Amino acid sequence: MSFEKARNIILWFVRPFKPQTEHYWRIVVLCFVAASTFWLLNALNKSYSTQTTYPVRFVYNEQRLVPISPLPEEVAVNVTGRGWKLLRKALRVEVQPAEVYIRSLPRNNYLLGSALRPALVNAMDGLQLNFVVTDTLFFNFNENVTRRIPLQLDPAQKVTGERHALLRPVRIDPDSITFRGPSSMVDSLPSPFILRLPITNLTESAKIVVPIEYDNKSLVKADITEATVSARIRPLQQREHQVVPEMVNVPLNTEVTLRPQVVLIRYLALEDSAAVINSEAFKAIVDFSRYSRLDSTVAPELVQKPAGARNITLWPERIKAVLKK
Repeated sequence: MSFEKARNIILWFVRPFKPQTEHYWRIVVLCFVAASTFWLLNALNKSYSTQTTYPVRFVYNEQRLVPISPLPEEVAVNVTGRGWKLLRKALRVEVQPAEVYIRSLPRNNYLLGSALRPALVNAMDGLQLNFVVTDTLFFNFNENVTRRIPLQLDPAQKVTGERHALLRPVRIDPDSITFRGPSSMVDSLPSPFILRLPITNLTESAKIVVPIEYDNKSLVKADITEATVSARIRPLQQREHQVVPEMVNVPLNTEVTLRPQVVLIRYLALEDSAAVINSEAFKAIVDFSRYSRLDSTVAPELVQKPAGARNITLWPERIKAVLKK
């Protein structure tokens, strides 16, 4: 085929689209829009059967019940309806959700799709429900409960630094906390509720704000977000005192000589408690029922101490005992 002949064929196809007037393409677009509109209106007036989703809403007493997992928001259904109704439903324009009523704590955590039919039929406006595609809706409700729990500082946490001590037990303000939420979560909270200090090894009195930390904060609510721990702290002073241990369970007709004959007691006490602590209240014994024949020694034991004495140690740890019949 010659070039000239091919050119004439192409021009024959293109010539009808060549603008004849200044507004040619505007007229073409308007005609296309008008034709599309008539086609769309005609299509929307027809009836169709299709599978789609329809919104559901759970209705329950929020003061008594609380869902512990996200509730289903829609179900799959097969419906028949005019195009206008299907379009309105797809755009969620004035669509009334099907209401699922939960009047008390459910025995089961599911609902069969067939049981939703009455609620769906009542909610659908202009749509005919053919059948429910979703087999089962799953949900999980708990009773909404309130529980008050005392607060306590973690006993395993060391509050004071070396050679310092609490003058009295720490004070927590407030001394308890109230939780409200799903029963399974609230009932699993420990009692007492343990607080952990953000700082430790304190060497002076302080008031420390401790945040309340627990799991499931989105569902479980507390009446406070923090508590104040007040600690009165004093330095400790090392002191020493010598005592003569009392011998018990000595073998009959046996003379005993201890080397050394005294035990040195080292202890810590508050610096301003010298007049309070009675060092004469210390009492130590050596129990010969625990006598070691291998090295002829016995360990001294402290059996009495005055109030306020802390970190008590005895020296020597074992005493040489010479036994003579």
